[in-house]
Amino acid sequence: MRTRGFLTVGFLLSLCLAGVRVIDPYPVQAVRSFYFDYLQRLSPREYASLPVRVVDIDEVSLAAIGQWPWPRSKLAELVVRLADDYGVSAIAFDVLFPEPDRLSASRVLADPTIMDLLAAPPTAAVLARLDNDQNFASAMDGRNVVLGFAEANTGKKPEAYDKSGFVEIGATPASALFELRSTTGIVPVLKDAAKGLGGINVSPLGESEIIRTVPMLWRSPAGILPSLSLEALRVALNENTTMLVGTPGLDSVVASIRVGDFAIPTTADGQLWLRYRHENPALYVSAGSVLAPGYDPELRAALEGNIVFIGSSAAGLLDIRATPLGESVPGVSIHAQILEQILTGDFLVRGDYQGGLEVIAFICVSAIVVSVMSISGPAVSMAAGAAAALLMLITSWGFFVDGTLFDATFPLFGGFSIFLLLSAYQFIVADREKRLIRRSFSHYVAPAVLQEIEKSGHRLELGGQMRAVTVMFCDMRDFTPLSETMTAPNLVSLLNNLFSILSECVLKENGTIDKYIGDSIMAFWNAPLEMADYRKKACSAALGIRDALKQFNQTAQLSGQRPLAVAIGLSSGPACVGNIGSLQRHSYSAIGDTVNVAARIETSCRRIGYDVVISDDTCAGVSDMATLYAGHVALKGKSDRTALHILIGNELIAKSMAFSKLRSCHEKLLAEIAEDGRISARSIERCKAEALGLDAGLMGFYDKLSDRLEDISWGRHASSSALPAAKVL
Repeated sequence: MRTRGFLTVGFLLSLCLAGVRVIDPYPVQAVRSFYFDYLQRLSPREYASLPVRVVDIDEVSLAAIGQWPWPRSKLAELVVRLADDYGVSAIAFDVLFPEPDRLSASRVLADPTIMDLLAAPPTAAVLARLDNDQNFASAMDGRNVVLGFAEANTGKKPEAYDKSGFVEIGATPASALFELRSTTGIVPVLKDAAKGLGGINVSPLGESEIIRTVPMLWRSPAGILPSLSLEALRVALNENTTMLVGTPGLDSVVASIRVGDFAIPTTADGQLWLRYRHENPALYVSAGSVLAPGYDPELRAALEGNIVFIGSSAAGLLDIRATPLGESVPGVSIHAQILEQILTGDFLVRGDYQGGLEVIAFICVSAIVVSVMSISGPAVSMAAGAAAALLMLITSWGFFVDGTLFDATFPLFGGFSIFLLLSAYQFIVADREKRLIRRSFSHYVAPAVLQEIEKSGHRLELGGQMRAVTVMFCDMRDFTPLSETMTAPNLVSLLNNLFSILSECVLKENGTIDKYIGDSIMAFWNAPLEMADYRKKACSAALGIRDALKQFNQTAQLSGQRPLAVAIGLSSGPACVGNIGSLQRHSYSAIGDTVNVAARIETSCRRIGYDVVISDDTCAGVSDMATLYAGHVALKGKSDRTALHILIGNELIAKSMAFSKLRSCHEKLLAEIAEDGRISARSIERCKAEALGLDAGLMGFYDKLSDRLEDISWGRHASSSALPAAKVL
C-alpha cells in the first residue's frame, strides 16, 4: 500500500507538470530560450565567404561625409556606385524613407522666403532637377533596390504591396502570420522606383531584446508583406512570386517559405530561427570607402555579385541588437545573417513535433525517477536520474548538431522537481512514521530517554552489548483465581488498565519496558542509555507502583471489584542488552543471570511476605532509601543463597524517626536470631508495633520471619554446617 501510494503521488505530480509544459507559461519559455542560447554559444555557425555584404554607415563614414541623415542625393550616388562601379546584384536599405528629404535643394528654393530673395524664381524643371528624392528614385530606376518599412504606431494602414505575388499552398497559412496594423510610409516616388519593399523589424513587437526568431512574412490589411532579407533574395533572383507553404492537414500553420529554389523552414507563425555566428569584420564595407573618389578594384572584387544591405553600426543611430551569443550587433547584421542561412541551408528547426517529444521525454524521465525511488534509496535514485539527465543532454546536443532544437531543460528540471517533491513526500511520510514509531516506542521507553536517543543519534547494536542494569519483575498476585471469576474481555480490560498505570510509573523513572508476560511486567534501567542513578530510579519506580496500586484499588472498590496486589523483584548486575530474536522479528530486550535473579526475587516475595524485594547489589546503590535486610534466600537455579532486602520507602522515610526506631528494633531482632538461632514472639511484636506506623505490609513480613530463621541465620553464620537445609523456592 505504501508503494502504491508513492506511485500514485508520483503519477499525479508527473501529470501536473506535463500539464504545465502543455500550457507552456513564460518561465518555461524563458528557460528554454536561455538553453537554446547556450547551445548556440557552444557551437555557433562558422563564418563563410558568401555573396552577402553590409555597407556600413559607420563612424568613419559619418566623419567623412557628415552627420546622418545624409542627403538622398548622396544615397543616389551610393546606389549608382554599388550597382554600376562595383557590380552588386541587389541593394537593400535597412533605412526608412517615410518623408521627403528635408535637405533637398528643391525644398529650400521652393520656400516662399527664399523665393522672394531670388531675382528670378526657379522653374519647375529646375526644381525637379534639384529634388533629391527624384534623383534618388532615378538612381534606383532599373537597378535592384529594396526599400524598407517598419511597424509603427502611426495609425497609418500599410499600403498595398505590388512588387511581386504571393501564392499560398495549404489551408490558409497566411492567417498564422504576425499582423502589421500600421506601418511607416515610403515617399511615393521612391516606392514606385524600388524593385522591392521589405519590413526591417527583426522582432514581432520591435522590442530590443535578444533576437532569436525573425518573422519572414507579415500579414496586414493590405495583404502579405515580406521581410527585408526575404525581399532582397527575391529581387536578387529576379523572382516574381513568393510561395507560402502550409502544413498538410492543418489550418493556419506555416511550414516553409519558398523563393526560387530556396526553401526556408519556419515556425508555425512564419518565423525563422536564427543560427548565429560571431561578428566578422569581413562582412562589413564602409560606406565612406564606396563613396570615395576613384575606382577600387579590390572593393569590386569584394562586392561584385553580392546582395548588399545598407545600414549603420554607429552607436548614435540606436540600431544595436542583442544576440544569443552574448554580442550586441547592428540590426542590419541580423538581416545579413538571415540571408546567409538561407544561402547555406544551415537552419535551426523547431515545431510542435519537438514539443511533443519533450513532453514524452519528461514522462520517461519522471517514470524512471518515480519507479526507482519507489524501490530504492535516494542515492540510487539520484544516480538513475543523473544517467537519464546525461542521456537527455546527449540527445539534445545530437538534435542541435543536426539543426533541430530539442529542449532538455523541462525534462531535466521537471524530473528534478519530481525528485524533490517525492523526496519531500517521503520525508513527510517518514516523519509521520517516525512520530508513530516514537509514539509506539514511548510505551516502552520513557520520553526523556527517547529524546536523548534522538538527540545523540544512539544506535542499538544488533546482538546486544553488556551493560550494568537493574531489572524489575512485577507480577500480579492471585491472578489465576481472579481470572476464573471474570470473562476474558473483562480480564483483558482490567489488565490493560492496570498495566497502563504501572507502566507509567516505570516510564516516569526513565525505565525501559521489555515485555508484558501474562500478568507480569519486565522492565530494566540503564539501557539503552546509561544513567548514573539507575538503581535508585528502579526503586523509585517500584515505590511508585505501590502507591499507584493503592489508588487503583480505592477506585476499583467503588465498583465492587476486589483489591489487587503485586509482587516486585529488583536485581542489579551485568546483562546483555540489545536486539534479540530472529532476522525477521526481534525485540529490544535484556538477557543474563541478572534477569533470572530478578524473576526469582519476585517469586520470593511470597516467601518473604513483602511486596518489594531487592537484591544486595541493588540495595548497595540506594543506601539513602529505607531498606531492611530480609536474609539470604535460596533461589531456584542458584547454587548459593542470595542476600535480599525489602524496600520500604524513599529518602524521606529513611530519615524519619519511625524508620529509625524500626531499623534499630529490626537489628536487635536479627542479632537475637543470630545469637540464639530462634526468635521470641515479644521481639516480633515489638518490631510490628514500630512498623505499623510505616507500612501495614510489614506485618506479613514479620509474621513469616519465624518460618525463615535459616535465611536470617545464613547471613550471620554462613560457615556454620549445623543449620538445617533451606527449602528451595
